[in-house]
Amino acid sequence: MKKYIAEAVGTFVLTFLGCGAAVSLSCGTDTASVVGTAIAFGLAVVAMAYTIGGISGCHINPAITLGCLASGRMSAKDAVGYWCGQIIGGIIAGAVLAGIYCCTSGLGANGIGEGCGGSVVTALIVETVLTCLFVLVVLGTTDSKVGAGNFAGLAIGLSLILIHLVGIHFTGTSVNPARSLGPAIFAGGEALANVWVFFVGPLIGGVLAAGIWKVIGPCCGCCKKED
Repeated sequence: MKKYIAEAVGTFVLTFLGCGAAVSLSCGTDTASVVGTAIAFGLAVVAMAYTIGGISGCHINPAITLGCLASGRMSAKDAVGYWCGQIIGGIIAGAVLAGIYCCTSGLGANGIGEGCGGSVVTALIVETVLTCLFVLVVLGTTDSKVGAGNFAGLAIGLSLILIHLVGIHFTGTSVNPARSLGPAIFAGGEALANVWVFFVGPLIGGVLAAGIWKVIGPCCGCCKKED
């Protein structure tokens, strides 16, 4: 149970600090707002990785949990527990954001941006590809045989910054269904109507990442030497 609670706490922190920074920076697409928001999400992940990583592994993202499940790193029971914790954490964060930013619309919720016409298809492609790359970094850096060890949290956080720099213009960057759902519930309108995009894209991306890592990752202790 502790690891499920840890996932709720971690997802709350990620959503509250990341989306809070986005709102404080007016959810803009100017350089300062984009960079500031990207850094906020990345640093939140780094902070939580070194806070709850030893308890739950610090997924704080349903797409990462799905990738770990598809990779055989966790049981279905634990995956469901993680998802419940993550969704609850994201919703609580959305509620707190709605309370403190009562006069601000959006709450850092994701949406269909103007890039390449701002189509749903473009948003799905962006979220799928970016999530695939992000989850691939997570799977690689946390692999027990070839991973980055204690530096995994830093690598994951930095990769999230880079992913936000690419994706904010298109979707506000989700790559995390729980992070999208919480603010969308309280923002309502188009944010809630389009939230399915930020479930479908990231979850497909998580599965794709698991498939890629199964192909390129080590299959046994001697694989690295043989390659």
